Amino acid sequence: LPVADDHKPSKADWIRDGWGKPYADMSPEPLFEFGHGLSYTRFAYANLRIAPSRIGHGGSVEVRVDVSNEGKRAGKEVVQLYLRDPVASVVVPVQRLRGFEKASLAAGETRTVRFTLRPADLALLDADLRWTVEPGTFEVAVGSSSRKLPLTGRFEVIP
Repeated sequence: LPVADDHKPSKADWIRDGWGKPYADMSPEPLFEFGHGLSYTRFAYANLRIAPSRIGHGGSVEVRVDVSNEGKRAGKEVVQLYLRDPVASVVVPVQRLRGFEKASLAAGETRTVRFTLRPADLALLDADLRWTVEPGTFEVAVGSSSRKLPLTGRFEVIP
């Protein structure tokens, strides 16, 4: 069953509607999304910060998020950052994992996790098969798995 988070936008219809029927009498959704996991504690995400909000095609963006252990036990959380380019000159994946970090937090502890998005993280393979960073708005999503992304934001690449 070919399910992945970096599928092309045209596959979304198949995943949602199954072209009128589910694949082999089952849902086309993955049983466990990328990053799925269980813990003996609960984590919360807050305070997404993206700076700067506008960059040139060779610039970098810093993304910061506060992760809190709201449980009564110490735990480890894999914080994941996904990037989406909603308008591009070629078809690009719906979302791409562009960073992750495992955070060990004591009960009640809050920690800021930082990611840096560089030009290579924003680049796409254009129609001439060259890696390029196109101007436009990029959407950032942060969370614990590819389906649990409670914080979203955006930044712009200017020409």
